[in-house]
Amino acid sequence: MTRALVVQHVAIEGPYAIADALRRGDVTIDVRLAGSDPLPASIDGFDALVVMGGPMSAYDDHDFPTRRDELTLLASAVAAGVPTLGVCLGAQLLAAAVGGAAVPGEAGLEIGWGPVWLVPEAKDDPLLADLDGELTVLHWHGDTVVLPSDAVLLASSDRYANQAFRVAPRAWGLQFHVEVTLAAVVGYVEAFGGDTAIAEQAPRHLAALEHTRDEILDRFAALVIG
Repeated sequence: MTRALVVQHVAIEGPYAIADALRRGDVTIDVRLAGSDPLPASIDGFDALVVMGGPMSAYDDHDFPTRRDELTLLASAVAAGVPTLGVCLGAQLLAAAVGGAAVPGEAGLEIGWGPVWLVPEAKDDPLLADLDGELTVLHWHGDTVVLPSDAVLLASSDRYANQAFRVAPRAWGLQFHVEVTLAAVVGYVEAFGGDTAIAEQAPRHLAALEHTRDEILDRFAALVIG
């Protein structure tokens, strides 16, 4: 049995399309709600690790009692070469776990639909190779990351340079959200007080993103299976 551990922080920020891709590959998903469900001390027994987003800060233990445990878990997964994906908060935790840092964003909040551009290094990346150079994705963050020296930058936006990155051979951080569904976007707006236009624009942007999203996430699932 191939098993993926998913660490979720709040109910609305679930794995959505990530879970769909893993299930298409017959991967069994074990979702743990941080702070409620126990987290393992290491990645032993799992074939993948996915760490989702949340409103807490990746650099502060306040209101985030599992932060240090998650850093340890992420470091364990990277060291073991287990396919790892961090989304938004999860990306910030991944950077911090491997020698980088999560920091407050000097450019302020980046919330809503907006483009990211793949940088030249993405053309050789296992998840992003041969994809369109510009993707319109959902942003919902105010913090950002300082990448460790050995990270590979994969995508940037006008406001924040470090939008997607790879550390080690099989661990990725995505500051933005490719995994969301329409219901998720509506839930984000309701839960976090976003502009209703974000939900109104979602069907158009999700339709345009769907093929690329599935390609990225199916490639991740193939690494897990393989």
